[in-house]
Amino acid sequence: MSKARVLIVEDEPNIVESLSFILGRAGFDIETAVDGAEALQRLRRQVYSALILDLMLPGINGFDVLRSVRSDGELKDMPVIVLTAKGQAADRQAAEAIGATAFITKPFSNAEIVQRVSELTGG
Repeated sequence: MSKARVLIVEDEPNIVESLSFILGRAGFDIETAVDGAEALQRLRRQVYSALILDLMLPGINGFDVLRSVRSDGELKDMPVIVLTAKGQAADRQAAEAIGATAFITKPFSNAEIVQRVSELTGG
């Protein structure tokens, strides 16, 4: 069986590096995008097992990416973990209302990220 492919959409290089390392070490195939437009392009070209999505992105923000994913017949069931520094209740409620599968605030626990991705991808 092939490894679960995860797309990380995050514009902060240190977080991309950290997530790529811990999830790669846990056995996931990792790809990254630095903004919403790139994320949507990748999602339309490749099949992913899960999406880790920052809300505050340049250009198309994470809320709009999530709306696009949930309104796309091919992508609508993909697990989306919202990972953000915006930990306010309103942001969490908005992300959940749009269809986020999970919500994790920064700073995050490496173990929690690996656990959630594993649960959501069957890994």
